[in-house]
Amino acid sequence: MTENQKEQILLLRAKGLGYIKIANEIGISENTVKSFCRRNQQRVKRRENCCEHCGKPLIQISGRKKKRFCSDVCRNKWWNSHLDIVKRKAIYQYTCPNCGKSFEVYGNRHRKYCCHECYVEYRFGGSNLE
Repeated sequence: MTENQKEQILLLRAKGLGYIKIANEIGISENTVKSFCRRNQQRVKRRENCCEHCGKPLIQISGRKKKRFCSDVCRNKWWNSHLDIVKRKAIYQYTCPNCGKSFEVYGNRHRKYCCHECYVEYRFGGSNLE
């Protein structure tokens, strides 16, 4: 590892980047970055009581569940950008009674139609209600 790479690691680690991102940016092994940081005590302390999406400080209320996000907007943005973490167990397979198309839906086991247009056509006999 060159002196330039060592300086880059220290700089990127100070900015809060993780081992994998630093390794990808510099073009060296993740384990090399990790061992260098550990030898040089370059561990970034995780901020406690902060929103996982935006980093705003959170006020924890004793006796309640620990807050992870400052708002519903941050919670939704974080989960939508981390879909690989979500263990989706409530995925249902249906066939639309109107068009016969097979579709998947998450979380709504009572859904019958693939779209609103199919619902209107099946229920009211066409979408031209004017």
